[in-house]
Amino acid sequence: MVAVKQTREERLSIRTTPERKTIIAKAAERENKNISDFVLENALSAAEAVLADDANFILDRKQWKRFLAALDAPPRKIPALRKLLTERSVFDGK
Repeated sequence: MVAVKQTREERLSIRTTPERKTIIAKAAERENKNISDFVLENALSAAEAVLADDANFILDRKQWKRFLAALDAPPRKIPALRKLLTERSVFDGK
C-alpha cells in the first residue's frame, strides 16, 4: 500500500494546562511523534469511534424479520472458538 501525502490546509487550535501538555508531549515522544500528529491521530480515532456508535441502518420488513431471527437464534457452535476461549493463554502465567 502506498501512502498518499495530503496537504493539511485546516488548523485546529486548543488551549490546555502545562500539566496536560507535558503528559501529551511525553506520550507523543513515546510513540515517536510530534505533539500535533499525536493529538490529531488520537482525536480522529476518538471521533471515528463516536460516529461509529451513532450509525444506523434501514431495513425493509423482510430484512427486519431476518435480522430479528438472527438475533433470536441460538449461538452457533464453533469448536475452534470454544477451544480458543477455554485454553490457557500466554497471559495467564505459569
